[in-house]
Amino acid sequence: MILTVTPNPSLDRTYEVPALERGEVIRATGERMDPGGKGVNVSRAVAAAGRRTVAVLPLGGAPGALVADLLDAQGIEVAPVPVAGATRSNIALAESDGVLTKINAPGPELSAAEQELLLDTVRERSAGADWIVCCGSLPRGLAPSWYADVVTRAHAGGARIALDTSGPALLEALRARPDVVKPNAEELAAAVGRPLSTVGDAVKAAEELRAMGAVAVLASLGADGQLLVDDAGAWFATARVHAVRSNVGAGDSSLAGFLIAGGRGPEALASATAHGAAAVQLPGSVMPTPADLDPTAVTVTQDIPAGRALTEPVS
Repeated sequence: MILTVTPNPSLDRTYEVPALERGEVIRATGERMDPGGKGVNVSRAVAAAGRRTVAVLPLGGAPGALVADLLDAQGIEVAPVPVAGATRSNIALAESDGVLTKINAPGPELSAAEQELLLDTVRERSAGADWIVCCGSLPRGLAPSWYADVVTRAHAGGARIALDTSGPALLEALRARPDVVKPNAEELAAAVGRPLSTVGDAVKAAEELRAMGAVAVLASLGADGQLLVDDAGAWFATARVHAVRSNVGAGDSSLAGFLIAGGRGPEALASATAHGAAAVQLPGSVMPTPADLDPTAVTVTQDIPAGRALTEPVS
């Protein structure tokens, strides 16, 4: 079982549009409504793969009730933490050329009692979990050290923990030595405080995150591929993609694929890359099923192309 923790979930509405034109009426060619938040997406990807998952998340108001209903319909066991504020609603605009524009709401502020209930729920529901996955931004009210506290408690209970967050929350959590962290290129650059222009730059940055405390770093480099850096070395993976429809949740699908395949080594990296490549070819934040995966499109190597320029360098 994989338990996910999403402190700031959302109700996500995705509209497919031909192109964005400011000040104009734009008619959508397609629309979707999905439960959102990085941890929620990991649970959705795990469930799509036919594996058991429990999603711990604070939920409030009509949007929160709808998120719970949507997750239940996808066969995901929900462990809701009732909160007074309404769950946030996010909007994504997906253009026909693959460009995605997102509008993310801040979400409710959690009271001290709600924060404690969230921690208690994680502790109660984590018994028997193979992995505890903490993902996304922290809502108002939670200190940057909150994820670090969860990592410490998880390790004390004998669980492995994967973390996908950014900024101060990531830097604080690194000191607690999470088993896996999954930054994208932008988050990786922010963590080390310098630009990333090549694959080699990303490898060095991942090694620095390990020096700060991460046991392993699974880094998404967008269209350029993915990196895994751990005690055994570094691997680089790429995958053929025919057409990008939406990258919403692709990184979360990658993390799910990594954990489903054991959470370590080149086989898990290959699974992560296959899941991410499949996700970007699906609409909205649809998570891939095993039928959507194409393992033959994935290449994994320890021959790192350090000098290869990133398609979208982070300045």
